[in-house]
Amino acid sequence: MRIFARAHQLPPRLAAAAIVLNSGIEMLGADEERAAGLHGMACGAYPFLGRMDPVEFARLLSRAQTALGVALLVPFVPSLVAGAALTGFAGGLVGLYLRTPGMRREHSLRPTPQGLGVAKDVWLLGIGLGLVLEELGRRGER
Repeated sequence: MRIFARAHQLPPRLAAAAIVLNSGIEMLGADEERAAGLHGMACGAYPFLGRMDPVEFARLLSRAQTALGVALLVPFVPSLVAGAALTGFAGGLVGLYLRTPGMRREHSLRPTPQGLGVAKDVWLLGIGLGLVLEELGRRGER
């Protein structure tokens, strides 16, 4: 496993880190109302989350996003690890987009105005998959 990110991997890692880290930090002090909103939306797409307390859910989500943002930001975290974590997180966001009513136009993947913010997170999935596929491809070459 490569110890340092390659120079060309830094711009997408930094772009993703800026968004994910900012979101995680902003969520750190989520009040009960915001936590309930986040939790409610997540439960609509992922019903198993309904067993969690909304404030605890927001706290864990905030910590996970902050940790992911830092992992992307720090170049000595291997790109395979950072990319896999970003792919998992972004996959959850894309799943939220696909499963939440009102986010997409009827019979389409195109977003509604309400879904545009989440639909744009597909670029995070692309960055994560790009990092993972590059690292796996390089392993196959060895």
